Amino acid sequence: MGHLDHATFGWLTPVLSYAMACIGAALGLRCTVRALGSTGRSRRNWLVTAASALGTGIWTMHFVAMLGFGVSGTGIRYDVPLTILSLLVAMAVVCAGVFAAGYSRDRTRALILGGLTTGLGVASMHYLGMAAVRLHGDVRYDPLLVALSVLIAVVAATAALWAGLNIKSPAAVTVVSLVMGAAVSSMHYTGMFAVSVRVTPSGSLLPGATAMQFIFPLAVGLGSFLFLTSAFVALSPTAGEREASASAQRPVESAAAR
Repeated sequence: MGHLDHATFGWLTPVLSYAMACIGAALGLRCTVRALGSTGRSRRNWLVTAASALGTGIWTMHFVAMLGFGVSGTGIRYDVPLTILSLLVAMAVVCAGVFAAGYSRDRTRALILGGLTTGLGVASMHYLGMAAVRLHGDVRYDPLLVALSVLIAVVAATAALWAGLNIKSPAAVTVVSLVMGAAVSSMHYTGMFAVSVRVTPSGSLLPGATAMQFIFPLAVGLGSFLFLTSAFVALSPTAGEREASASAQRPVESAAAR
């Protein structure tokens, strides 16, 4: 059996991955709050931004953590198409869950269906990402830990959707984002602790790309997207600020008309 190391760079990758999960959760929640205060095309755009932030944050968290994953006795590479597919799955299922919560009139039903869909999608993203791993040996999973990781994903997704529908203040969003980041990280590492590898020594070249060739540049790009989106959300006026600005302009326009 190969020895698995989940933090070959020490605490760097776990801390960075947790930070990515927190940023994605905070952005997703803030965008959902903006969406619920908007109508029409504006609501749709905010929900798409929320889904993009959440999906990107979860995927980036997973693969930043994977930068620290190593197995003694074998190198590790990643199947590029499967890795990209895992990103698309994360974006699609989170988008479905966010739109279900944002548009449904029955919020309880929306939370149940959206949380289940999104949670299973997040778990699918994780295990698709693991299926993309190429190494010299066989990867096996502990079924109980796999089931626990899926349960954590569903509960975390449902809690995130509930928070998006019910929590408004920036301070509360910050606290919930820290908790959500911990939940997503817990799901990832529970799934990783389910892994065992039986190494088969071989001198053949592994197919795919190394983490530094592919995962690292993509994670940096998506992380940059999260920071740019953070700036956009921070600079965009809220519905209340737009209403206050419009109210302040009305007396000026009335006076000018006279």
